[in-house]
Amino acid sequence: MYFFLRHLSLCEILFTTTTIPNMLHVILAGRSFISVSGCIAQLYFYASSGIAECFLLTVMSYDRYLAICKPLHYASTMNSSLCLRLVIYSWLGGFLIAVIAISLISELYFCGPNEINHFFCDHAAILRLSCSDTSAVEIEVFVLSIPCFLCPFVIIIISYIYIFITVLRIPSTTGRQKTFSTCSSHLAVVCMFYGTLIALYVKPPGKHSFKANKFLSLMYAIVTPLFNPLIYSLRNKLMQQALWKIIYRKQ
Repeated sequence: MYFFLRHLSLCEILFTTTTIPNMLHVILAGRSFISVSGCIAQLYFYASSGIAECFLLTVMSYDRYLAICKPLHYASTMNSSLCLRLVIYSWLGGFLIAVIAISLISELYFCGPNEINHFFCDHAAILRLSCSDTSAVEIEVFVLSIPCFLCPFVIIIISYIYIFITVLRIPSTTGRQKTFSTCSSHLAVVCMFYGTLIALYVKPPGKHSFKANKFLSLMYAIVTPLFNPLIYSLRNKLMQQALWKIIYRKQ
């Protein structure tokens, strides 16, 4: 679990550093300048890290499924070789699938206004500035969202159905609480991450207003990565003890 958490943290570091510095510059300076190639590069790393995070969260749900539903086979199944392969596939999947999504966007023509009404180069904001026909790009993004977002989300749901069934079969209440606590942090992160992600991307083209897209992007790019370390840290007893020590010292 901690091996996957390290890669999830690395993924979110890449995810936030792609957008937050430029957003802070926009807030402080009132505006910011970025080239077309820089905008495409920002969108690529934003998309690739987001897709990789989807895959990593799915891998973590499979890890929790094996640990709770098949504990006797966990050590032999989830060995270091399989963990490494799953992480490599997650990263490669994110970076390779993002190339497909960005390739069509990079071929668009921009001949109108050059001001992006967003705090980063989101695909919806870029498509609004293009004078080309963007219907193919919108359909492509919607189609790619199915294997990138919906399929992993379905796998996570199925994993947790089996987990809930296994937990409910535990006779003691203490045993159920202790077992479920091992995956409660991951479940909370999945709910926050996929809730905004599905609302933002898995929808027919033009379904949401542009202001709603900006708000969902803010939740997806800033709020979720902000709460993830807190959720995982506060579930750790050592972190709780350290936090209480700091509180008592200040008192």
